[in-house]
Amino acid sequence: MKRVGGDPIQRLMSLMFKAHPWHGVSIGERAPEVVTAYIEIVPTDTVKYEVDKDSGFLKVDRPQRFSNFCPVYYGLVPQTYCSDKVAGLFSKRARRKGMVGDRDPLDICVLTEKTIPHSDILLTAIPIGGFSLADGGEADDKIIAVMKEDAAYGSFKDIGDVPVALIDRLQHYFLTYKQAPGSVQHKVEITSVYDRDEALKVIRASHADYRAKFPELESLWPTGMAG
Repeated sequence: MKRVGGDPIQRLMSLMFKAHPWHGVSIGERAPEVVTAYIEIVPTDTVKYEVDKDSGFLKVDRPQRFSNFCPVYYGLVPQTYCSDKVAGLFSKRARRKGMVGDRDPLDICVLTEKTIPHSDILLTAIPIGGFSLADGGEADDKIIAVMKEDAAYGSFKDIGDVPVALIDRLQHYFLTYKQAPGSVQHKVEITSVYDRDEALKVIRASHADYRAKFPELESLWPTGMAG
């Protein structure tokens, strides 16, 4: 790890203005073992929100169809991007050629016993596994994590510690959440559920993809993984 973005003017700007949650927030000083998660959706939301990539504001993506609620806190890992390296890991894991990254920040699902009433927040998360989700030929990995020091889930070390019923609920949500009225559906499938070690590889790959995609932002990055 190394500290970047130490320019006094940049520091002043970060104090005066809200940071962009994708580019202006650290992935975490101890990443990939402990990461920052920016939460876009909480379990009570009936609308899917996502970060507007240009402005950094949270925007409405689409209404949820039927009664499907996201069962966990869902968002993105700052300073990540899913491109060639993430797709390469997915292809190797799924033994599937021709996959590409979905060209979005890496998604993360955070387990916690606490009720957080709204999104647009940051929390500290510990990755324990993930889903290999393929959406129309694109790698769209979902990292599964627990909130740091959570009383109920904080002792979980790997995906095998999560109750099977909760894994099933999560999988069902991701296989159905794009069923919006009038939408053209891609084939969405979960090819595997993977462990903590693989999740850390995906996070490293997504950070490397981010650095390759946005090299001009390196001087602005706060503390985070060095590569």
